[in-house]
Amino acid sequence: MKKKKEKVKREKIANYSSKRELTVYLILRILVIIVMVRQIFLGEWNNVFLCVLTLILFLVPVFIEKQINIKLPDMLQVIILLFIFSAEILGEINEYYLTIKHWDSILHTINGFLCAAIGFSLIDILNQKEFVYVTLAPIFVSLVAFSFSMTIGVMWEFFEYGMDVTFKTDMQKDRILSTISTVNLEPNGRNIPITIKNINKTTIQALDENGTTYNIEIDGGYLDIGIHDTMKDLIVNFIGAVAFSIIGFLYIEDRDKYKFAENFIPVLKKRGKTSEN
Repeated sequence: MKKKKEKVKREKIANYSSKRELTVYLILRILVIIVMVRQIFLGEWNNVFLCVLTLILFLVPVFIEKQINIKLPDMLQVIILLFIFSAEILGEINEYYLTIKHWDSILHTINGFLCAAIGFSLIDILNQKEFVYVTLAPIFVSLVAFSFSMTIGVMWEFFEYGMDVTFKTDMQKDRILSTISTVNLEPNGRNIPITIKNINKTTIQALDENGTTYNIEIDGGYLDIGIHDTMKDLIVNFIGAVAFSIIGFLYIEDRDKYKFAENFIPVLKKRGKTSEN
């Protein structure tokens, strides 16, 4: 009788989680459509494309579950949906990347955490395949999760750099810095860094389409062209990856005590089983 009550309780919790996930999905989808309609009236077609892309990305969790036979925990699905909405709609269209300090850092930290969870799950999924059997100590499973997350982070920075160089975007957000240290200013050409502090202003001299020289002045320092943004993104990705890797390690050591980690770990679906026995 007690086991039956526990089973009913688990099923109720599962149904609630599914409803919660569906509610979040519908609310976010409606918000994206509202934003898209507004951008159409404003004639902001790049933003319209971002809205369409967001709606497509919202379908990725469903595609993974149905086509790849992988079950994503409800909480993980909700986080993924909120992450996509925060990055594309809030970050790009509403310009939160510019108006809210550390918005980009927060998202990259979450990304590092989630990618580590996905990397962690790969070991378990491979372990259930008939054609391959993987057995690793907890520390090595955590290392795989960490390495997977950092690889995704690095690949994304490659993508940002490629977009900036090829299409002249600014995905690697530039910033104004007041200190520079470089060997290029060493008067004798030696490998000795020269540091200039408290830079108040820099001037950029360029030619327009007619060949006329014009100047652009930057107050407060010099314009860094993305290296600080790239390194900051990798550092916070590192923090997120380490955080989950530690959680994953503890989860393997004591699955009952750290059961909450299951909320972030995709698992292989068990065919023919729809509920727990």
